[in-house]
Amino acid sequence: MNSRDQGRQAEDLRSPNALADRRVVAGGAASRGRGTVVAASGTRNLSEQIAPHFATQGFSEWVPPPHPVSVVIPARNEEKCLPYVLSRIPPWVHEVILVDGASVDATIEVARHHWPSIRVIRQTGKGKGAALRQGFSHSTGDLIVAIDADGSMDPGEMGVFVALLALGFDYVKGSRMLPEGGSCDLTTFRRLGNWAFRTLTNLIHGSHYTDLCYGYFAFRRGTVDALPLRSDDFAIETEINIKAWKAGLRMIEVPSREFDRIDGRSGLRPFGDGWRILSAIFRERFSGSARRRANGDLGSLQPIPVVIDQNESVK
Repeated sequence: MNSRDQGRQAEDLRSPNALADRRVVAGGAASRGRGTVVAASGTRNLSEQIAPHFATQGFSEWVPPPHPVSVVIPARNEEKCLPYVLSRIPPWVHEVILVDGASVDATIEVARHHWPSIRVIRQTGKGKGAALRQGFSHSTGDLIVAIDADGSMDPGEMGVFVALLALGFDYVKGSRMLPEGGSCDLTTFRRLGNWAFRTLTNLIHGSHYTDLCYGYFAFRRGTVDALPLRSDDFAIETEINIKAWKAGLRMIEVPSREFDRIDGRSGLRPFGDGWRILSAIFRERFSGSARRRANGDLGSLQPIPVVIDQNESVK
């Protein structure tokens, strides 16, 4: 067991109630009207709605029974990383879909060993974007979570994503830049690139994202998967974020911690994929594939911090 596993295991043992020591940053309650996010006036309401559900079980153990959850994992040669990822997926998950990108190692065998009911989809195209789109099309759950196979994302965080979807949000995305978030994997060069792409996206499209190029997200069926997505590569996260914003989805960012991948090397190519991300930003500026946000919609995605503990205190 590596140091990261030991640290997380110790945290789990110390925390029978996840709300007792884990801070949750959210951005207000979801309005029932499409394309809006209620900010300041909804913060207390969000706390009051969430806290009772997790008072005894905690985020990681709770999911609303009427909403089956599908987890989509694109993977290629991740036999050493999948045991960690699959062992931490919450037991309430309805189905796990592994989209295999022509692995030449024991990725599929390892996946079936650690999650016997896993659905393995052989990827027909190439690239992360193609894998995600294919996984979405095969999902049967009402709520869909996308997560990487390399162990850089903690599956234990998905309880927060799912809980917010259950409260009415259409699209919940992780952010490494929010308080309580962070990254061990962002080099100075990549951090600068992410900042530049995020700033450009917010400027051109009028959004207020705090993190752009990060692939931990969840959505309601018929929202993100209904968008006309076309990216086959790492630009898929950028395309989803821009099109979700333009389509007026009820969305929220939540803090997420990114760790170093457990084994192997990332397939991300800073210059090649950076150019594709930049192209997607400008392509979507002139695309009419998703309607623009109505003038009456709030012009800010920036979350207002809500700190929820076992006493339901809000600061």
